[in-house]
Amino acid sequence: MNVRRLIVSFATKLALVTAGATCFAQTPITVYTALEADQIQAYETSFNKAYPDVKVKWVRDSTGIITAKLLAEKAAPQADVVMGLAASSLLLLEKENMLLPYAPKGVDQLSKKYVSSTKPPMWVGMDVWGATICFNTVEAAKQGLTKPVSWQDLLKPEYKGKIVMPNPASSGTGYFDVSAWLTMFGEKKGWEYMDKLHQNIGLYVHSGSKPGKMAASGEFPIGITFEYRANKLKAEGAPIDLVFPKEGLGWDLEATGIMKGTKHLDAAKKLCDWCASKDANELYKDNFAVVAYPGVAKPLAFLPATFESMLVKQDLKWSASNRDRILAEWTRRYDGKSEKK
Repeated sequence: MNVRRLIVSFATKLALVTAGATCFAQTPITVYTALEADQIQAYETSFNKAYPDVKVKWVRDSTGIITAKLLAEKAAPQADVVMGLAASSLLLLEKENMLLPYAPKGVDQLSKKYVSSTKPPMWVGMDVWGATICFNTVEAAKQGLTKPVSWQDLLKPEYKGKIVMPNPASSGTGYFDVSAWLTMFGEKKGWEYMDKLHQNIGLYVHSGSKPGKMAASGEFPIGITFEYRANKLKAEGAPIDLVFPKEGLGWDLEATGIMKGTKHLDAAKKLCDWCASKDANELYKDNFAVVAYPGVAKPLAFLPATFESMLVKQDLKWSASNRDRILAEWTRRYDGKSEKK
């Protein structure tokens, strides 16, 4: 082989290698999320099947912590996309002009009540998560405790020190509990209710899942948590009954939005397109009883079929605009029983 043919052959092989590398090159995007850790892998696998050219770097923590991190980074955003964060938090980001409006493919197929009202939308809902109480039947029998059926029941003297719930400053579940009580009972009676409940609280923790896990293990007989974790724990054999207080259930909406200033807009749009797709909602329904795509959801094994109708008439805009005030008051009154961070 002469030198010229050798050079041409080498150049051809190099081009093929380069082309192959280009085919597998992935655009990296940073996604801030409060999704449960045991949900992320399935979502990521499905997304990458549809969009193999995007690589997600996850930054995960509880709702309050992710929300505070995003607000602290306002001047120099580090996230490209926010996914699986409370809609009440995304409303805060919207108010701070931190989100980029975008209408994902197929967004018109979603329930309007679970999509931002702006045109184009600032954020798009994925699924609803709502309040549930885990009641450990084994520990309750040992301690002679009766099963509660309402929020008011949790004020009974027999439960003193036996209830664990999420801290609303760090947990989205904790915050929608507090905002729901203020909505259901009114501001004055809502705080009076929490004053009395505080006497029965053994610990406030920094995760919405943790109270369910602690109740399932018997560390506390009663844990105020949310339905995904409660349903999963019972399905795994935990000795718990799921209680859905008759006054109504606090809730919020897991949602996705693009951060203004992202340097990877095309990749960010692809993730939002996937999040709004029917395929994505088919995965959400395995975890939640209410999803944004109509007709996809199915009842979870240990939830009542009427779960959605039990959700309180919660104004998420009110929850967002009053968040700082409510958390400051809650912290002043009750933070002394919070676990150390």
